[in-house]
Amino acid sequence: MIEQQAPWYRHRWPWIVMSGPAIVVVAGLWTAGVAARNSDALVTEDYYRQGIGINRVLATERNAASLGVVARFTFDGRAARIELPGSIAPAASLRLALTRPARALDDETVDLAQVAPGVYEGMLRSAPRGVTRIVLEDREQTWRLEGAMRDAPRQLTLGTARP
Repeated sequence: MIEQQAPWYRHRWPWIVMSGPAIVVVAGLWTAGVAARNSDALVTEDYYRQGIGINRVLATERNAASLGVVARFTFDGRAARIELPGSIAPAASLRLALTRPARALDDETVDLAQVAPGVYEGMLRSAPRGVTRIVLEDREQTWRLEGAMRDAPRQLTLGTARP
C-alpha cells in the first residue's frame, strides 16, 4: 500500500521558512506608510527664498554689531524688561521672540513697549525655562540680536559694544 503524504501546507517547516520574508514585507510596508504620513520639514520647496532670508538676517546681525547694540535683559517671572543703552535711534517698540527647541508649542513672540528712553517692557505667556533661543529686533528690522539662555536667568546681556 502506498502511504499518502499530507499536502505541503499541512507541514510546519514551509510556514516557518516563509514567515521571515513575510515579516520583512510587512515591516517595509509599515515603514513606507510612516514615511508617507510624516513629511520631512527640513526639506523645503522655496530654498532660494529662504536663502535670501538668511542673508537678510545675517545683514541685520552685522548691522547690530556695527551700531554697537547691547541689550540688557531682566526677567522677573513672566515680565521681561530690556534696556538698550547707547546711541541707537529709539524705537516705539521692539519684537522679542523666544523659541524653545524641545517644546515648539511654547514658542512666543512679544511686542515690547517703550516705557522710558531706552527701556522696553512686555509680558510673556510663561516664564522661560529650559534652553531658550532669544531674538530681539526693532520693528523696522534694521538690526537684530540673537542669543540663548538656560532656565531664565534674572539678567542676561546680548550684543557687544563697539571698540
